Amino acid sequence: MMRHKFLFLFLFLVISCYVPNIFSQTTEQLKVLSDLKIDPGLSITIYASDIDSPRQLAATKDGRIYVGSRNSGKIFAIRDTDQNGVIDEKVLVAENLIFATGVSVHDGDLFFSEIDKIWKIENISKKLDRGSADLPAKILVTNDLPSDKWHGWKWIKHDQNGDLYTNVGAPCNICESKDKRYASILRLNGDSWEYVARGVRNSVGFDFHPESDKLYFTDNGRDWLGDDSPSCELNRVDQEGSFYGFPYKHATDIIDPEFGMTKTGFDFVDPIAELGAHVAPTGVAFYDGLMFPEFNNNLFITLHGSWNRSSKVGYKVIRISLDAEGNMISIKDFISGWLSGDDVLGRPSAPFVMKDGSILISDDKANLIYRVARN
Repeated sequence: MMRHKFLFLFLFLVISCYVPNIFSQTTEQLKVLSDLKIDPGLSITIYASDIDSPRQLAATKDGRIYVGSRNSGKIFAIRDTDQNGVIDEKVLVAENLIFATGVSVHDGDLFFSEIDKIWKIENISKKLDRGSADLPAKILVTNDLPSDKWHGWKWIKHDQNGDLYTNVGAPCNICESKDKRYASILRLNGDSWEYVARGVRNSVGFDFHPESDKLYFTDNGRDWLGDDSPSCELNRVDQEGSFYGFPYKHATDIIDPEFGMTKTGFDFVDPIAELGAHVAPTGVAFYDGLMFPEFNNNLFITLHGSWNRSSKVGYKVIRISLDAEGNMISIKDFISGWLSGDDVLGRPSAPFVMKDGSILISDDKANLIYRVARN
């Protein structure tokens, strides 16, 4: 009898520990997962399911993943401590932010963005290891960014030299602005910004080529020129300060009907790939892991999906292969299924390559982070 009591207690404890992981995934979230399509030989599972509107992802060497939450204004640290492919640790790192979308890690410091500021927390892993109930102290890096909410969310990233980059979208669908920070990608140099790319309407993702360290970035095309024009773009920075067209020219050859005849004095740089009109490319990540050597130096891009097209497009993750010179060879679907007819089940927002080579994908509609691995 006593042995039965101990057995019952043991089973109760096991079930008590296991059930929250099951029921933290809602029926709707599991339905989204079941509808996703990926290449044979690969698996896609739910890595995290309780993050509100997750966007950009970054990691420290201890296995913690940092994720920005656009709607909640919070930054979280999450971790899979038992290495079973599902997080079992979630810690609030920062809160009360406006559009807390961007995160980057450099030399053990966590950098994160809000609409008009970038902050950092030094030695983030050591501070979290202390287990304090108080939020770790954050240090202001810069508050010299526009505060417009239209195209105001920031993606941030460090290059191989440790320099910090961010984007500033145009505060409009189509316009000219006297403030030259708009419609650009910037690099922080001390207390001032250097212009890396100009004429960029709304880049919400960029990454650096693992070998050349050249910057590749997406750009969202303008609206209200029809269902199929202009295309969203993938661009590359070969010469810093180059001008990529906005608001005068879009994609490769679409002259803007309002601003296209304006004399600008700029030489326009054409995109290296057109991604399709209204697909809304967001996050960008080069693959440099060990799990999928066949994807090395391929570029993963999340297509967040259209909002004002007569029939919806996007809502998938694509994989772009490049040649030795960094030019596009092909574009292929990597994950699809978030769009069922005109029903939107999820919106992929950012890819991230894990230390083990698996790939995380955040979804800020279904409030999920997926993990792609080999079967």
